[in-house]
Amino acid sequence: MSTIATVEMDLRELAAGAVKRARELGATAAECVVGEGSEFSTVVRLGEVETLKESGSRSLGVRVFVGQRAANTSTSDLSPEGIEQAVRGAIELAKITSEDPMGGIPAPEQLGQIEGDLGLYYDDVYSLSNEERIELARRAEKAALAGDPRLTNSEGGTFDACILRKVLANSHGFSGDYRSSYCSISAVPIASDEAGNMERDCWYSVSRTLAKLESPEEVGRIAAERTLRRLGARKVKTQRVPIVFERPTAGGLLGHIFDAVNGDAIYRKASFLAGKLGQKVFGGNLTVIDDGTIPGGFGTRPFDSEGVPTRRTTVIENGELKGYLMNTYTAKKLGLATTGNASRGLAGTPGIGNGNLFLQPGEKSQDEIIRGVKRGLFVTEFLGFGVNLVTGDFSRGASGIWIENGELVYPVEEITVAGNLGEMFSNVSEIGSDLIWRGSVACPTLRIEGMTVAGE
Repeated sequence: MSTIATVEMDLRELAAGAVKRARELGATAAECVVGEGSEFSTVVRLGEVETLKESGSRSLGVRVFVGQRAANTSTSDLSPEGIEQAVRGAIELAKITSEDPMGGIPAPEQLGQIEGDLGLYYDDVYSLSNEERIELARRAEKAALAGDPRLTNSEGGTFDACILRKVLANSHGFSGDYRSSYCSISAVPIASDEAGNMERDCWYSVSRTLAKLESPEEVGRIAAERTLRRLGARKVKTQRVPIVFERPTAGGLLGHIFDAVNGDAIYRKASFLAGKLGQKVFGGNLTVIDDGTIPGGFGTRPFDSEGVPTRRTTVIENGELKGYLMNTYTAKKLGLATTGNASRGLAGTPGIGNGNLFLQPGEKSQDEIIRGVKRGLFVTEFLGFGVNLVTGDFSRGASGIWIENGELVYPVEEITVAGNLGEMFSNVSEIGSDLIWRGSVACPTLRIEGMTVAGE
C-alpha cells in the first residue's frame, strides 16, 4: 500500500501525495488544499492588556469525486496516518452521497495561475516583538482618548498580524501555492455628554505591510473625531430625501450587489438580477468591476480555490449587467464559464467569493457632494440587516448626520433607510472620487436620490 510522506515534507508534495492516494483508492478526481498560518492579536483597554492571542495552525482538506458523487474531509493531523484516514474517509463518504452531474473539478485547460509577485506577502508584518505590538495598540487607544474630556471610556485599541500560506493540488496535475500577510491597528473610544448619554465609534488601518499602516496616533485621532460627532444625536421625521452614503456604508451597498450577481443566487433564481444578463439594470453612470489581479489587493490571489487563474471581470458596465461571478459548479448550472471566483476554506465545497470588487469612482470629493445637498442625510453606519435579494427590497437601521444647505448640522440616530436596490442604483446622482481600499470591497461616496428615511 502506498503511503504519504512525513509532515516535514514540502506542503506542495504533501498535497500532491494526498491527491495521488485518493486516486489509488478509487477516486476518479481529487483535490487537496493545505493551509498554514500564524496569527497575533492584542486588545489594550484603558492602557492595560485585556487580551493577547498568538497561534499557529496547519491543516489539510481533501475533496474527492467517485463518478458523479463527491465528498470532502479535513484534518489538522498531518501525520501519514492522519492524512490516510482523511483520504479514506472522503472516499467512503463519496460512495454514499447523491449523484450530481454538475460536480467535478475544472477542466485541465481552465487551470493555471498568475505568475510573478502580486505583492501579497511582506516579512515586516511579523518583524515586531510582542511588546512593540502591544505598544502600537496602546498608542492608538491613548490618542483616541486624548484631547477632549468627553472621551471617558474605551472598548480598546488593537493590533493584529497574520501570515498565511495556501497550497492547492488536484488530479489534473495542477499544483500552486502563495503566501499572504496583513496587519491592522484600530481604536474604539466612548464619549459621554453632560446628560450621561454615551456614543461609540471606531477607526482602523489595515495593510499587507507594516510600512503602509497609518500611525496609531492618526487612527486614534480619527476614531475620536468620529465618536465626538455622534454626541447629541436626534431623531428626524419620516421623509424622502437625498442620502449621501459615506465610503464604508457605500461599500456595504456594493456588497449587496455582489450577493445579487453571485452565481449561486442566480441559478437558484434567488436574486433580483437573475435572467437579466445584457439588460440595463442600473443607472448609466455605474460601472462595477471585480478584479482579483490588482497587486497588493486584499482580494488578490494568483488562482482561485479550484486552481483557476483569477481575472478582471466587468460585472456592470454603464448600468448594463455584463456578467455574473461564478465557480465551476455554478458556471455549469448556468451554461457559462467560471470567472475564477471559487472560494473556500479547507473543508467543504467551494463557494463564490469576490476578488477586489469596486465601483468606478467619479470626480467630486465627499465634501463637494455634501455641499450640493440642500436637505438630506449623510449615513455613516448601518445597523442590522434587512435586504431581500429576491426582490431587491432594502431596509436597514442607520445612523448619520443631517444635512442642511450643504452643511453637516447634527447627528441622527434611531432611523431606518429604505428603498429597492434596483431603484437605488438607478438613482445614483453623484459618485465620489474617494475610492480607497480598506478591504476587498471598495466604493466611493454615493449620493442616492429619493430614498425613505423612517424616523418619528
